[in-house]
Amino acid sequence: MNGFDVIIIGGGPAGCAMALDLNLRGYEVALCDQAKFPRDKVCGEFISPGADPILEQLGVLDAIEALSPQRLKGVAISSYESQELEIDYPVSRETDLRPSSLSVPRCQLDALFLERVQNAGVKIFQQHKVTGFVFDQDCVVGVQGWDENKTPFTLKAKLVVDAGGRNALSLKKFSLKRQAQGRSRIAFAAHWQGVEGLNDYCHMHVSQPGYTGISAVGKSQANVVLVVDASAYGDETVETFYHRVLMKNSRRRKILLNGERLEPVRSVESLGFGVKPVSCGGLVLVGDAMGFIDPFTGEGIYLSLRSSQIAAEVIHAGFQKSDFSREFLAGYNKKRHEEFSGKFMLSRALQWLIYNKYFCDAVMKSLSVNQNLAETLAGVIGDIRPVREIVAGGFLAPLFVGCFSKNRRQ
Repeated sequence: MNGFDVIIIGGGPAGCAMALDLNLRGYEVALCDQAKFPRDKVCGEFISPGADPILEQLGVLDAIEALSPQRLKGVAISSYESQELEIDYPVSRETDLRPSSLSVPRCQLDALFLERVQNAGVKIFQQHKVTGFVFDQDCVVGVQGWDENKTPFTLKAKLVVDAGGRNALSLKKFSLKRQAQGRSRIAFAAHWQGVEGLNDYCHMHVSQPGYTGISAVGKSQANVVLVVDASAYGDETVETFYHRVLMKNSRRRKILLNGERLEPVRSVESLGFGVKPVSCGGLVLVGDAMGFIDPFTGEGIYLSLRSSQIAAEVIHAGFQKSDFSREFLAGYNKKRHEEFSGKFMLSRALQWLIYNKYFCDAVMKSLSVNQNLAETLAGVIGDIRPVREIVAGGFLAPLFVGCFSKNRRQ
């Protein structure tokens, strides 16, 4: 058996960020992932501006910049084929400069993260599928599974972090996943070449049966993500449905007309879900394993990085107190809720708005005539402004008054 301070399941941004953070604090860390890197996954592939300070603290920002990623200065949104509204991120109060978001292929990002983790001295177990937990009474003290040769393995630790994403082992073993109420959605994604007119923005086009996010990722390539209601997808092949819905929208058609899809279309079902509290000690969930919000109101990488940062602080305190009980580790859930509950509420409100054409058009009109309003929203979505500025800053009143006044005129 091998003994560590912490074992991390999952080598995505959440798991690697946790590994780097705990390694910097002096802990002996092991990281397991069932895949062999580089690997790919469905992802918007842009990282909101709020992530830059975290990436710098972890020592990976310069390496990401060395990949020559696309820097996006904001979002360009259209409502049901109306004129696009370009919204820049607001000026930073710390630097007096406008920040930008990173757009980098996910396979490159994950491979870079894992390389940095390995160089830091973390023990990496690639192609090691974790299938179960090792318990000492009511606390997790290790993991077990099998490697690429189907050879069983067991690793012991004082604490285990599950960063295994939406299909995390913990969610299955303890039945923790709680499906979000309302519409079930599916995301389809593929990389394209020859896409035109992106102009350093992430382009969000809302129209039935959902919306798209289109952004440049490197030399002459773009990531094109389509999110739709699950009920809209019928008997067509994935590729046929993806292309048909994309080209129905005139704004998307203009961008993609001379483009070419470079790979098979990938998909992820049931995007939004919540997670129940962990019922045992010695186990912490981070990243998408803690739940996921619809990406229209913020990509998941910042949430993964920040949740790992919060969890690392609680884990460090647990080592200082030698306390890994369920009650002590629940402090992480509380801090995470305090930080993100406001944005989750905003997400639900905007999701309701964008799937109603009248309300969505009214929101876009409100944003188009009020630059401060628009940049405040972009700042919150970009994780550089707190959600309270929307509530306390007089944001909601003009936004919703415009919505309901337009709806009454219909």
